[in-house]
Amino acid sequence: MSVLNKLNLSLPIPNLATCTRVEVRDYFNNSWTLTELLFSGLASEEAFYKPPYHELRHPLIFYYAHPAVLYINKLRIASLLEVPLNPYFESLFETGVDEMSWDDMSKNTMEWPTVAEVRAYRKQAYETILSVIDTHPDLVSDHKPIGQEHPLWALFMGFEHERIHLETSSVLIRELPIHLVSPPAQWPKLVLDGGAYPKNDFVSVPATNVHYGKPKDWPTYGWDNEYGQRSVLLSDFEAAKFLTSNGEFLEFVVAGGYSQPDYWSETGWRWRSFRNTKHPAFWVDDGPDGLHKFKLRTCFEIVPMQLDWPVLVNYHEAKAFAKWKTSKDQKHYRLLTEAEHQALRQASDFANDQNLMVPTCCNINLQQGSESPVNQCSLPGSSVCDLFGNAWQWCEDHFNPLEGAKVHPYYNDFSTPCYDGQHQIILGGSFISSGDEATPWARFHFRPHFFQHAGFRLVRTAENNHGGVVRIGDSPATLKQYDTNDALNEYMTLHFGSQELQMPFADGPANACFFPQRCADLVNAWSDRLSLPKRKAMDVGCAVGGASFRLAEYFDSVVGVDLSEQFIRAANELKQNGQASFRYRIEADIFGTQQARVNLPATKKVEFRQADACSIPPEYVDFDAVLLANLLCRLPSPQACLNRMSGARGLVRPGGLLVIVSPYTWMEKFAPRDVWLGGFVDHDGKDHFSEDGLKQLLADQFSLLEIKDMPLVIAEHRRKYQYIVSQAMVWRRKS
Repeated sequence: MSVLNKLNLSLPIPNLATCTRVEVRDYFNNSWTLTELLFSGLASEEAFYKPPYHELRHPLIFYYAHPAVLYINKLRIASLLEVPLNPYFESLFETGVDEMSWDDMSKNTMEWPTVAEVRAYRKQAYETILSVIDTHPDLVSDHKPIGQEHPLWALFMGFEHERIHLETSSVLIRELPIHLVSPPAQWPKLVLDGGAYPKNDFVSVPATNVHYGKPKDWPTYGWDNEYGQRSVLLSDFEAAKFLTSNGEFLEFVVAGGYSQPDYWSETGWRWRSFRNTKHPAFWVDDGPDGLHKFKLRTCFEIVPMQLDWPVLVNYHEAKAFAKWKTSKDQKHYRLLTEAEHQALRQASDFANDQNLMVPTCCNINLQQGSESPVNQCSLPGSSVCDLFGNAWQWCEDHFNPLEGAKVHPYYNDFSTPCYDGQHQIILGGSFISSGDEATPWARFHFRPHFFQHAGFRLVRTAENNHGGVVRIGDSPATLKQYDTNDALNEYMTLHFGSQELQMPFADGPANACFFPQRCADLVNAWSDRLSLPKRKAMDVGCAVGGASFRLAEYFDSVVGVDLSEQFIRAANELKQNGQASFRYRIEADIFGTQQARVNLPATKKVEFRQADACSIPPEYVDFDAVLLANLLCRLPSPQACLNRMSGARGLVRPGGLLVIVSPYTWMEKFAPRDVWLGGFVDHDGKDHFSEDGLKQLLADQFSLLEIKDMPLVIAEHRRKYQYIVSQAMVWRRKS
């Protein structure tokens, strides 16, 4: 199966207008072989199961199976395969971890299959995928271009997804104890020089108008966030000639940068303090603490410190360095923006290359086995180095969609859940980037505390020059909507306020009070009606826990999950103390205080965890009842959440209950129109309601038991109330 390029390990991304069947087969084999090559560097089976030290990702056994599973699942969605290979594996290994908060240490309680079982599955998947390639009629000579609407798009999606995970897995390997890894024989040899790091001068970039975004008909595969267009008028700025090197960053470390909170954002300092971090993650102490002597960890080796290589840090560390340098030089430094990165590309001769393929001079496509000196590669006509390759570059921008971007139905939860103001853009690729990631169109994202083969480039500007930065964290559609004091108090009132507080007027809708408790009561009533066991229940989108605590009065154990850190913190305070005070607005700036109280025996049976409803951790399975209350129309990918309800490792056990309550208030600021389950007119001109969409999605796996109205009232102040009538649908999973 092995197909390795003689010049470098990775073959170039296929042209979808001209690719032959042989070229597609070779590209698939190359992608598959690179995964096998990478994992051959694990020295023992222990390495497959050792969780990363930060506990924020699955062990590597997951990432060995995951790419193969995605091929099969996406080929089935595209109707290129009719049946699963292994339903259990294709559920267990389907969704990875978006690591949420840096202090979420509750993962990795799974019992994973053996390495032999995963290898057997990969072999079966390989033969299945190869059969699709060898038999599909649209890969004949002179075929029409394969576009986004073509079923074979799912095949190329699998190729590029696998190449993304070469990066993910190689970082996790880099984080393993060194005795658990060994350089594979075919891994590119490291080029070590240990030379002095270059002085990082700044080059002037004149004011310019930049345009970027991948055309829809471009003949290579692309992820949904690459498409669309944006134009930005930039003021002049100065950009660092080089990525920030290990040597430059060492100055920050020696100056005590990790011990001075003034250089850090509030969140960044909390992360640094929680981890007790004193230097970059891939630096290895070479002497006592405080001596500031270090070696460097690469994927498979510990080598002498390479001061002229780019430093690999997370976004918090990069921002702290910029603030330290601003204080030190009395000039304003920050990270570059996506628009400024595009301006640097535009200034090179490379911008006129209509093929837009990455030049061979860059440290990309695994030409080298790790980073290389920051002054080694510059594009023709460019005055800066490493626009592509070597290390990804953290940007000031939040991950965001370009104007006109559309969600792709084969992977509708790839990008949209991360348009949340909690993920930063990274650009440019790294030494191991290949395929789509090695093209100029690639724009990726990670949470700011995450480690990747990523560094940064500084820009120097006037303090009010923000470089066209795009930030969406203050949008009402983001998590921050729920992480405000006003939101917390409103939800505490909704979940735990007295009747007098929720609706004090005799002629008001008193039947709309205590909404969370009534949702839990509906779950319990149907459990009793069907004589179902009440061992464990889950409350997805639990907010501050009103329904969770009520469910715990009926069930032996309850798990409540919510995306809001503040809500989970409030729920855990109630769990710990049995009570908590909250404020409610009486009028304008006049507030009152009330005490929330919960049933003390119930607190012992509830567990709360911050988690994304679009990516619920895989260890949660087989609940007797699952409640989704007033959540669905606020999810960026509602189908991803609903898909998790059934299958070989579904949240709802066969025979169990699923209760969905929603007002169906679909809004584009929360979810792209393409993923709405209803509230739109079909292509044939018929009204399509959310009830229809839910029936369409769930009817194969669930039986509908009841539909009823479920009113609620939200008190904003003593003379203003929101009255909402949600629809409750009670489903039972088929056995």
